[in-house]
This record gives sequence, C-alpha cells and structure tokens, in this order.
Amino acid sequence: MKSIVRLYRGENDINFRTAWKWSVRISALVLVVSVASLALRGLNLGIDFEGGASWEVKSAELTVERTRDGLGPMGLSEAKIQIVGADTVRVQAPSESQETQDEVRQALADLAGVPVGDVGVSNVGPTWGGEITVAAIRALIVFLIAILGYVTLTFRGEWKMAVGVLVSVIHDVIISLGVYSIFAFEVTPATVIAFLTILGYSIYDTVVVYDKVQENVGRVGFASRMTYTDMMNLSLNQVLLRSINTSVTSVLPVLSMLVVGAFILGAVTLQEFAIALTVGLAVGVYSSVFVAAPVVTWFKEREPRNVALRERLAGAKNGDTAEAGGRAEAMTASAAASATTYAHSTNHPPRPRKKTKK
Repeated sequence: MKSIVRLYRGENDINFRTAWKWSVRISALVLVVSVASLALRGLNLGIDFEGGASWEVKSAELTVERTRDGLGPMGLSEAKIQIVGADTVRVQAPSESQETQDEVRQALADLAGVPVGDVGVSNVGPTWGGEITVAAIRALIVFLIAILGYVTLTFRGEWKMAVGVLVSVIHDVIISLGVYSIFAFEVTPATVIAFLTILGYSIYDTVVVYDKVQENVGRVGFASRMTYTDMMNLSLNQVLLRSINTSVTSVLPVLSMLVVGAFILGAVTLQEFAIALTVGLAVGVYSSVFVAAPVVTWFKEREPRNVALRERLAGAKNGDTAEAGGRAEAMTASAAASATTYAHSTNHPPRPRKKTKK
C-alpha cells in the first residue's frame, strides 16, 4: 500500500539506470527479429494494395462466422468478410480464376438462400498504388523533419532531445511492422492510419518526459551532487504514474473496440485498426522511458561540463571516503594510546615506602 501511495505522489525510487542496460539489449533483439521477418516474410498486404476479387450479397440472416465457415473448403477461410450497411455481406480475397469466382458466387447464394444472380462479383484493382505509397513516405519524412524542428525549438535548442524523439519513433514503427509481419496480420489502409496515430501518441508521451526533464535540469550540479543521469532517473520516477494513467486510459477503449467490435460483432475493419493501435500504444509507452530517455542521457553525459561534473563528484566521493578512513584511523590510534596509558597507570610498580625515623 505504501508503494502505491509513493507511486501516486511521484516519490517512488525505481532505478531506471539499471533497467536501461536490459532495455537496450531487449530493443536491439526485437528490432533484429522484426527486420529479419520483414526481409524474409514481408507484410501481408490487403486487397487495397494488391487487388483481388469482391463478392456482395444481401442477407439479413447471414453472419460473418457462417460465411467464413461456408467458404473454408474453397480456401477462403482467411478472406476479408464484412457486414456493409445492415444486410449486405461483402467478401474480398486475392484474385481468383473465373471458375473459382463462380464457385464462391454459388456458395454465397446457397448460404444466403438467394438466386445466384443476386450475388454480385467484381475484380478490384489496387486502390493503394505506388504513387500513394511514395506520397505517404514523402509526407512521413516531412512530418519527422517538422517534429525535429519543433522539439528543438520547444526545448531551447536541445537537438539531442529531438534525436531521442526520432529514434523512439523509428523504433516504434519497425517493431509494430515486425509484429504484423511475424503474425501475418493483414495490412490495410486502416492499418496505415493507425500507424500515423501511433506516431503522434509516441511523440506525445516522449514530450511529457522531456518537459519534466526541463523542470529538473537546474538540479544538475556539484552542490546537489546530481549528475544528468541522476536527474533523468528522478524525472522518470516523477512522471511514471502519469504515463501509466495515460496508457491505461488510451488502451482500454482500443481493447474494447478490438474485443467487442472485432471479435463479437465481427467488424474486420475495426480489428485491423485496433490491433495496430494496441501494439503501437504499448510500444510507444515503452520507448518513451526505455529508448528516448537513455538516448538523450547518452548524448548529454558526453558534454564536457557533464563529464567534468562526474569527475568532480567522483573525486569528492573518493576524498570523503579517504577523509572518513583517516578519521577512523585517527580515532583507532587515539583509542589505542588511551588504552596504553591506562594500562601503564594501573600496572606501575609500587613506590618504595619512606622509612620513618625512630
């Protein structure tokens, strides 16, 4: 209970300096796995990227689960199935032969209990083409440059903090894409939108940490015996509860969207959006504390003034230790001398008695 109260007040004392040593190794391992999966397996791009076939049939009773089970024997159990409007079932899958398209059309007609002519089929081209991809990448680069400039100006020319934000964002994007590659989640335009939302959230959480750092940066100095690393550790402890609260309040609605919207109601589009948000929010919280903060600390601790401060504090600490050792040695010597004097005073030979005159 006391630890919870201390956490609420920002008085907890978690040693993030030790945790950073492990977080760097964990992040490096996850990044390597993500890049390897992206290089070897790639991404499971949806129909909007690669094109395919689309079937639609009106039925008020046909559900997503029943449609998926009915199309399973045709190899379409992983097809994208949506309820459009109130009574229209839409099935999208990669391009199939004309014979397969006719079989799927007949199967949907049987499932819905309608004539085969009431099932519409069309070939869908890739709506998200190469030009849109290039434009999106160009916009992302401009966005990152703008963020670098904004963070640098906001935090008084501290370009090192801007670099920390950039490293954190790249870290979040690669790991999020790696999760989609490893688990073969389908990438759709909704996923891309979710990734852009992730970037904004990750930057926000990192800026919250940096704002507290700017408040505490005046504590760094010889008088307070606090290095930049000590100050960063203090700042993270002070904003930890705020980060936890922000993360929980952000993740709960997304999980509700994922569980209720996707798994219960069968809205596949919500599933694509919610999975990307859930993964991105979790990674963003982690990166603000265990990626952005150590990156800035690594840069700042190599500034000449902070190097000199560490050396002075180390020298003072060694001097205090030597002084304490000298005082202890002097006290020991004094005690030994007192003991010797006492021994001499209690064990001296008796004085000869004076002879009395008769």
